[in-house]
Amino acid sequence: MDERFDRRMWQLLADNLPERAGKIAAIDRTHRATYAELVAEAGRIADWLVARGIRPGDRVIVHLRKGIDEVAAMFGAWKMGAVVVNVNFRWTAAQLAYVARDSRARAVIGPRNALVRLTGDNALPEGTAFLFQGKAEGLAQGADPWTALPADTGSAPDESDPRGLAMIIYTSGSTGAPKGVMLSHRNIRVGAISVAEYLRLDETDRLLSVLPYSFDAGLNQLTTMLLTGGTVVHQPLAMQTEIIRMALDENVTGIAGVPPLWNQIVRLLQDSPTELPALKRITNTGGKIPPNILEVLPQVFPGVDIYLMYGLTESFRSTYLPPEKYAAKMGSIGRQIPNARVFAIKHGQGIAGPGEQGELVHAGPLVSMGYWEQPEVTARKIRPCPELAHILGDEPVVWSGDLVRVDDDGDMWFVSRMDEMIKTLGFRLSPTEVEDIISQSGLVSDVVAYGVEDPELGQAVHAAVTYLPQADESALALHCTRTMAHYMRPSYFHAWDGTMPRTASGKLDRPAIIATAKAAAAAQV
Repeated sequence: MDERFDRRMWQLLADNLPERAGKIAAIDRTHRATYAELVAEAGRIADWLVARGIRPGDRVIVHLRKGIDEVAAMFGAWKMGAVVVNVNFRWTAAQLAYVARDSRARAVIGPRNALVRLTGDNALPEGTAFLFQGKAEGLAQGADPWTALPADTGSAPDESDPRGLAMIIYTSGSTGAPKGVMLSHRNIRVGAISVAEYLRLDETDRLLSVLPYSFDAGLNQLTTMLLTGGTVVHQPLAMQTEIIRMALDENVTGIAGVPPLWNQIVRLLQDSPTELPALKRITNTGGKIPPNILEVLPQVFPGVDIYLMYGLTESFRSTYLPPEKYAAKMGSIGRQIPNARVFAIKHGQGIAGPGEQGELVHAGPLVSMGYWEQPEVTARKIRPCPELAHILGDEPVVWSGDLVRVDDDGDMWFVSRMDEMIKTLGFRLSPTEVEDIISQSGLVSDVVAYGVEDPELGQAVHAAVTYLPQADESALALHCTRTMAHYMRPSYFHAWDGTMPRTASGKLDRPAIIATAKAAAAAQV
């Protein structure tokens, strides 16, 4: 096994010294930090945590706006052996308090206004250490201002088992209380090594970081840059105009996004074409880009490599489609990334072959440690696969819950979440099929299809849509009549007013959208 796998996260940053001490490691809205400066700032955080009685293995919440300080806080916690719990900056006080209680965090690093909001039902346990950004006036004892931290002492880093717990990433909680996915130092390092290999990253790269570090794909952008000695350019606002401006100003070589973001960027560049001479690659994860947007991507990003990827937090990163296959296989999620083992499984039968469908399962060193203090839930999600016993023995795999199709070349195509399949008129229908055809109408910016119980059909097909200007239901219904089989056509369109809600990682919040649309339909009836 690669000797680079079994190293702790702190080394990912520290190994850049002394060779790259003066090189810019990170950029944000207010300043730039060299590798030496980032190491020193993380050292200040580590010293503060130790001084406040935080011990290796304790959980430390990082709740900061995307930028250099957020990176320093995470690596400061890793330096002294703590477990990082990154809570998205946009999460509410109630969500932050839930995560703090669930993880039994001993310290929180965040802005002053977050501390002020943690009162009443959201109050943290007495004795929780808090390092804050902002003015100190009026705050209770136990809260220390970042500006008062002394210089880095250069203390020795923790050197415990790299296969131990490094980070807990909490799900958005849209289908219940958030669950904490446990990632080891090894999981995160293998993810960085694997992705850097297939994206062909090196120290000349400058990746634009839009996705949050509380999202595995966003975290991977940071770790690949530190692994290769590149530069991470922080863009905290997921606004298409700001992303393109920052990419141009900072000579960005790579941009990663999720489908709703790519929809917005493509429409912006169609209206206002912009040359990005430094850009080498763009990547997508977190869902399938609509076909009409996929077709336009090479036009608005001429000469740029386009990588379509798939991953889930429980196995960090899973598959990718090489850019040379993009034109022929627009929409495919490809095959397993380096150092991963990914299969499509037909339950009770075996491995799905060409033309067949199966549940995607993931094995290998990227499989996470499971869910924080939820062994029963972990055992349901991460368990041995009888259909792979002849290959893996009793090695546990992550069961994704995602249905994929295998094509004649062995590449995979996402079909649907298995629990979202629509059963109508005796057909099993993927909502993705409906969404793809509706997107191709050019009449909507966002669409979510779903099934609603119906006494005659089994389930009726409904769709929530955000109409583009000058579009309406009659035009969309006509498009569906012309392009869809009869059983696929939505019997109800919910017109979404404004932008559909997103999860913390920027993906469409499907459960929330579907619940709202169903309630609206029921009210109309």
